[in-house]
Amino acid sequence: MTRPSDASLPGRSGGLRAAEIASEIDARLRSLPAKDTPRVRDVRRAWSRDLCPAPGQLVLTVAMILRRRYGYRFVPYELIANHPGAYRLLTEARLEAFGHGLDSWSAVDTFARTLAGPAWRDRLIADDVILKWARSPQRWWRRAALVSTVALNVRSKGGRGDVRRTLRICRCLVDDHDDMVEKALSWALRELIVHDQQAVEAFLKTNERRLGARITREVRNKLRTGLKTPHPAAHR
Repeated sequence: MTRPSDASLPGRSGGLRAAEIASEIDARLRSLPAKDTPRVRDVRRAWSRDLCPAPGQLVLTVAMILRRRYGYRFVPYELIANHPGAYRLLTEARLEAFGHGLDSWSAVDTFARTLAGPAWRDRLIADDVILKWARSPQRWWRRAALVSTVALNVRSKGGRGDVRRTLRICRCLVDDHDDMVEKALSWALRELIVHDQQAVEAFLKTNERRLGARITREVRNKLRTGLKTPHPAAHR
């Protein structure tokens, strides 16, 4: 893999400006023979190592240029998530700028699982931000609110379990029958089961007549068997 030269490293003599760093990252990504996740992540990891000594603001700026100018999501989100200085600079306005133009379940889930959910979990943004997204007229922001709860509850990703905040967002969207929102609500509830099965059961019982049939079926399956469905599903 081609690596940046010493002269290009932030903090060293002749360090590149953020726009030039972003341009180099874009060129490396475009040169990949295949754009599969492992190869793309290898490029991101190499740059994360090289940007480790850089100020958080520089990394944040590089990430925003990659997002706005070049249209990437996965790479800039992970650059921030893997640079503590940049990650700590996340705010409501910055997150919404990085999430601008969400237009698919994959874009939403990458954004919410990599940046928004962890930032909320770590109290970089307030509950009111996620509540605002849950009340958005745009379906993708409503899904982002629900998927952000996953970071609160997935232990392998640092989640410690947060029944109150998870169910607060779920209650906001219990009557939303948009397909992408229902799938995310089911996901949010299923991830909470490991922390408080009784709370999830109570939520189902209280909202049984309002919840979509898919949600009730998938969450009950998870409660009963540990699986969402009897057979593997292609998408959440």
